[in-house]
This record gives sequence, structure tokens and C-alpha cells, in this order.
Amino acid sequence: VFGNGHPTRVYAMNERPSSDFTPGSVQQTGRDLDVAVKGGGWIAVQANDGTEAYSRRGDLRVDSAGLLSTGNGLPVIGNGGPIALPPFDKIDIGVDGTISIVPQGAQPNETAVIDRIKLVEPQFDQMEKGKDGLMRLQSGEQAEASANQRLISGALENSNVNIVDEMVNMIELSRRFEMQVKMMKTAEQNAEAAAGLLRPM
Repeated sequence: VFGNGHPTRVYAMNERPSSDFTPGSVQQTGRDLDVAVKGGGWIAVQANDGTEAYSRRGDLRVDSAGLLSTGNGLPVIGNGGPIALPPFDKIDIGVDGTISIVPQGAQPNETAVIDRIKLVEPQFDQMEKGKDGLMRLQSGEQAEASANQRLISGALENSNVNIVDEMVNMIELSRRFEMQVKMMKTAEQNAEAAAGLLRPM
């Protein structure tokens, strides 16, 4: 009996096993439909598979059917599901996610509250990243809406990736890879030399 043996190869992963939840810097855009989430909160969206998921993407838009969605086309969830807006002349998204509009053809002071964006704040260790890039609760349940979370209207959150640091890391990893390849080649040459010495004359 030889047993199960030992693994002789270490497989590389194409993604980090964890996510970086550090907030990015906020940039003012002045666009009514742009929002940035303060702190560690998330915007609830409807994923392509119909489940509720969470994103910090705040470049919102309204499609031809009046559905409020993120820049990549995911419907934003409100109090009763995806948010649908009637035709409007002006829209305002409050710091608590409340959506108010001036209906099309109405006077500027005639505002109507339509819905409220669902904002959540689950613990980071309770979340996991799906293959679609969206966050969900590990339990598979839906997160509770939070009254503590706030939005910054007319602004977007920038990426939390430091391009300079990542370039330095890539160069360092490339050099390490080249060194490992050279070491493997040297080990192979040593093995061939040792085998030659052991051959009977």
C-alpha cells in the first residue's frame, strides 16, 4: 500500500481569497443620479439571477421603462422591490436614499416622494463575493435595511486600488516568477547530472 501520496504542484488562484473593503475617495460630479455610499454601507440591487445582492456602484440611471438601475444595468431595490419612476422633470436623492421627483409638467415646488433606496450595512465577515462581482450574505439571506447609512448626492466613489502600488507589486511578482523558473531549470539540470553519475559505466 503506497497511500495517497503528497501533492507536487501548487495551483495559482486567479483571484484573491478575500476582498478589500477599504472605502475609496469621493469625487463630486454634480449629476443628480450619482450617489456615493458613506462608510461601509451598500446599495441593494437585483442581480441577473433575480436574487438580491449588494454593490457600492452609484452611477445610477433611469431606463426607457422608468426603472432605476446602476451603470451596469442592475435594478436598484427600494422598499418594495426594484424602483420604477414615473416621468419627471427633476429628481433628487436624499442622504437617506429617499427619492423625490418633480413630476413631468408640474410646478418646480410640486415634489413627490416615490421610494427609498435600500441601504444595508452587514458585517464584512458575513459577506462573500459572487462570480458576478456582487456581494451577498454568506447565509444566503437578505440583509436588513439600515436607517443609519447615508448617501452623498452628486458624487461617485473612486476605486480603492492604488495604481502605483499595484504596478510595483506586479513587477515584483514577475521577477519572483522568473527566479522560480530559473531555480526549477537549475534543479532539473542538477537532477540530470546526478542521474548521469549514477549510471553504470
